Amino acid sequence: MKYLEKIMFLAMMSLLLWSCGASKPAYTKTISKSSASSNLRNLKSSSFGNVSYKVKKILNDAEDYLGTPYKFGGTTKKGLDCSGLVITVFSENDYKLPRRSEEQAKEGTRVEVQSVKPGDLLFFATSGGSKVTHVGIVNEISFRGDITFIHASTTKGVIISSLNDAYWNKAFLFARRVL
Repeated sequence: MKYLEKIMFLAMMSLLLWSCGASKPAYTKTISKSSASSNLRNLKSSSFGNVSYKVKKILNDAEDYLGTPYKFGGTTKKGLDCSGLVITVFSENDYKLPRRSEEQAKEGTRVEVQSVKPGDLLFFATSGGSKVTHVGIVNEISFRGDITFIHASTTKGVIISSLNDAYWNKAFLFARRVL
């Protein structure tokens, strides 16, 4: 039994280290938890409740892109990168943001993770360190405070992930409110 547990643990860790794990686009929410959850930061929000019409519209528009493949520099249904998803969805709703995630990280107001709301932007350092290399839009806050976000991953395209996933939890830098 110990051997099987080790294999399962190694398989889960391999998936987490492989950023977004599959070459096939994901069309549904992908929310998982690592077995190493004791090493995760407590990244939960207490902002549970209703969202405004404008935020609902942005999130609905973002969800329309679920399954869209990743394309560096892309801003269409043919392909998007992470900052391309953000500028496209916000632009469709008459909000202008800079093109690059590094520049988007300077917009709006910094928000503590405990106060994030749907529609806020989450910024990540996927290469380690503190340089912004990825952005996502807060999608939902569960009644327990768990945060999900929609983003364009390099291997799965546009998906919804959890900030409780070990990979994203470790890479998370900060949040900003632009609405």
